[in-house]
Amino acid sequence: MSDILAGGREPVAGAAGGFGRDAERGAGRGADAGSERAGFYGSLERRARAAEQAPGYGHDSVIACDRLVRIFTADRIEVQALQGLDLLVRKGDLVALVGASGSGKSTLLNILAGLDVPTAGSATVAGCDLLTMNAKERLRYRREVVGFVWQQTARNLMPFLTAAQNVALPMQLNGERRAPGLNKRRAARAAELLEAIGIPHLADRRPAQLSGGEQQRVAIAVAMANNPSVVLADEPTGELDSETAASIFDAFRTVNRELGATVVIVTHDPMVAGEVRRTVAIRDGRTSSEVLRSTLTGEDGTESVSEREYVMLDRTGRVQLPREFLAALGMEHRVAVDLAADHISVWPDDHPDR
Repeated sequence: MSDILAGGREPVAGAAGGFGRDAERGAGRGADAGSERAGFYGSLERRARAAEQAPGYGHDSVIACDRLVRIFTADRIEVQALQGLDLLVRKGDLVALVGASGSGKSTLLNILAGLDVPTAGSATVAGCDLLTMNAKERLRYRREVVGFVWQQTARNLMPFLTAAQNVALPMQLNGERRAPGLNKRRAARAAELLEAIGIPHLADRRPAQLSGGEQQRVAIAVAMANNPSVVLADEPTGELDSETAASIFDAFRTVNRELGATVVIVTHDPMVAGEVRRTVAIRDGRTSSEVLRSTLTGEDGTESVSEREYVMLDRTGRVQLPREFLAALGMEHRVAVDLAADHISVWPDDHPDR
């Protein structure tokens, strides 16, 4: 019975613990295997230490969204507005977010503004974790870290306050209340912002006395009152004509270049999207493509704008190929891919060369 439990066979030459030359060779192999294992585990330890010391995802970005998910539930039906979105925005960037209605761009903006909470994933803005903040921290975040400009001009300003008073209001709601000279410093800050935006002559006017474009320029000054790290804008030119929209964009450029704020604008306006250095397209709850622009100076001193569109690669290795590309080649369901020395080829699954 013990033989049956042990396997029911006699030891044979060459088995572990066997005899003669086979045993000697086995012992040699065991020594080699032991050194290989030691080297393998040593390599793992070195890689683990390197991973611990490596900078984390988004360490050099003021905005970092990692596999961000937002699910809304209504009448027991779930809608995934964001489906694992990745986004990095570096300090000093001027970025436009574009996408069709329902793509998830407004949901993303509300999360970055602290007005909504993600379902899963991670999102940080200027070092603030948007998933873990309590109500008090969220309120402070909205007062100090981000400024927000709504599309509807009436939502941005108090109708019974002048432009200068509207700009001073966020400062009154934040910080000390009775410090010596505080009111003078707030008034000086409001005047400085109105001057920077190009509307110092409107300081004593109430919103009803201002045009739509003037109201939005005051709203931008209000958003900058507490010197936030990031300014967010939701369709800020959506209710304005093209000429006025251009002036609003100039104000955002001033905020970005001269006042040092990172600016993220959600827009349908192709003029705005075409003027920023970086345009990120969102499709089906994920970042799908990105256009980067740079200014080139020719030998004769003339300047031209160069732009290149990229498909976004998320942290899990997924890409969203442009729909018009897929339609042109009849790609659906599955594709073939080949790895070359410096690129990856993507083919329809029925391509004759495959």
